[in-house]
Amino acid sequence: MKKNKFYLLFLFVFSSITNIAFCQDSSHVKWKIDVVKLNAKNYQLHLTGQLEKNWYLYQENEAEGISGIAVVFSDSSIRTKSLLVNSTCISIKDKNFENKSVCIYNDSIQLTQDIELETEKTLSILNVDYFVGSENNFTPEEQKLKVFFKQLDNTNQIRINIPTIDILHPKNDCGIIQSASNETKSKSLLHLFVIGFLGGLIALLTPCVFPMIPLTVSFFTKKASSKKVGIKNAFLYGFFIFFIYVLLSLPFHFLDSINPEFLNNISTNVYLNVIFFLIFIFFAFSFFGFYEITLPASLSTGADTKAGSGNIIGIFFMALTLALVSFSCTGPILGSLLAGSLASDGGAMQLTFGMGGFGLALAMPFALFALFPNWLNSLPKSGGWLNSVKVVLGFLELALAFKFLSNADLVKHWGLLKREIFIGIWVIIGIGLTLYLWGKIKFSHDSPQQKISIPRKILALIIGLFTLYLIPGVTNSSWANLSLISGFPPPLYYSVYHKESDCVLGLHCTKDYEEGLSMAKSEHKPLLIDFTGYACVNCRRMEENIWSDPTIFKLMNEQFIVVSLYVDDKKYLPADKQFIYKTKDGKEKEILNYGNLWSTFETENFQNNAQPLYAILNNEEELLNPPIGYTPDKSTYLKWLQCGLDTYKKK
Repeated sequence: MKKNKFYLLFLFVFSSITNIAFCQDSSHVKWKIDVVKLNAKNYQLHLTGQLEKNWYLYQENEAEGISGIAVVFSDSSIRTKSLLVNSTCISIKDKNFENKSVCIYNDSIQLTQDIELETEKTLSILNVDYFVGSENNFTPEEQKLKVFFKQLDNTNQIRINIPTIDILHPKNDCGIIQSASNETKSKSLLHLFVIGFLGGLIALLTPCVFPMIPLTVSFFTKKASSKKVGIKNAFLYGFFIFFIYVLLSLPFHFLDSINPEFLNNISTNVYLNVIFFLIFIFFAFSFFGFYEITLPASLSTGADTKAGSGNIIGIFFMALTLALVSFSCTGPILGSLLAGSLASDGGAMQLTFGMGGFGLALAMPFALFALFPNWLNSLPKSGGWLNSVKVVLGFLELALAFKFLSNADLVKHWGLLKREIFIGIWVIIGIGLTLYLWGKIKFSHDSPQQKISIPRKILALIIGLFTLYLIPGVTNSSWANLSLISGFPPPLYYSVYHKESDCVLGLHCTKDYEEGLSMAKSEHKPLLIDFTGYACVNCRRMEENIWSDPTIFKLMNEQFIVVSLYVDDKKYLPADKQFIYKTKDGKEKEILNYGNLWSTFETENFQNNAQPLYAILNNEEELLNPPIGYTPDKSTYLKWLQCGLDTYKKK
């Protein structure tokens, strides 16, 4: 029995994500609330409760100690008047109270509650307390309901749907530029596939996977009735490894289809980013050897048992067993891939490509060594070098952990991890990793090292040089823009040093659409709308690598009004600006913070929920050319800007 054993599942992350996204209600009554405004201060609430089959709700019965139904606001400035029950209760003999008569409501119940507001409000929380029962059950329940005192209002003073924006018929099609943008998306998917493949190759070098290669290949080649069958089974085994990892990404496609903003919401969710931060810290210390992360033995044992049943089915469960028993090494790498995909443009499809690359890299050795078994002799023997790989991964996981904490810090405006502090932490981690590779730092489970190998010295040199490259990032100089890691640190304006403007690169900009429109009209310039996010990696890459180009910067700063709309900004709108919006497809959406506002603005007007997304409008709010997304080629982005500007000047 290991001294410290932890059960941390990869599925825990997916479970956390879906719970945050959908918050399923396990209560036995589903409540619907309607608000009727009587006058400036008085409102009437109509509550309808739909009861689950075979469950009923108790009327107040003092003899049995049942308190009945209570409606209470968390805000003490809201005064409630008498509660009126519009439904008729029925009397039953209740087994929960020794067959005594009680009065209950089944199927549904309707309530009316009059309230008075001391001050004008937009939103408040209402608690509904009651008791429910069934044939052999009795339990109290409490539900919190949101009460909006401003009803569905698409004519609210904050405009969302702009009728003049015609996404299908811009003033100028700029077709060649649009096709270049689409090509960039394809390259992005290929890029993530390659990243996943490299992650899989790294996972192959870990102690959980590497020793399995010769053992598994030998099993297939020796147990099979012929060499041909052994090779076929090994290839089938490799395919199932690939298939299992792709399969892990499929639920995200389902969730993404239900709500197009789902993946963006979870990638910028403060609680989820903090959870990722803690998990990655946990993974890092596991790689340092302080404890070992394993899946519950029942999972791997169950899969291993089924591996012996049948041919194809048995091979599938052998692949599943490998995925489970290697989790302590592959889990952190998969977690990085998952989190990176969720924060990228493309969401679920990016995750599938990344997982596919990871699974292919893990599967290839088993197929290739089965085809060429003599290659097994060239494999290095297992030893202390495998543990060194884990420690290096531990340092990398530690660095990635602070990326997730930075995401939460940015969207909530905490000011904890300003750009220079973030880079300073990476410098410290880089120094620690360099010292470890040179043998100056050791962990308790490291093997005695007589001589540092040449590959280890080369890696130490690379990490050391990279750490030196990071150091100017903590200064307030022109060298602070670290293009190699653009997108990972916080933006340049989020700094411990005083900045004249909180706009990107000090551009002439605003973060409000209506203000930008007013500026555009007064200065006779087109609007360049920048749909961005604090946690958007590709947005930072565009800003620091493309916008920083002198020609592009000059054009944007002098000829456009830049409107940066942050779709992940969790700052709440003023109370009198919050409302419920009814989308074009009839869905009701709460507009409570700036992120809600700008993400809905993007999806309603541009039929897109990806970031970055750039669009150019004239002063009449007409689309001048097709919007463009992540475009790492400077000349293509410059042509797109110039096309929009030329179209504006032709009016």
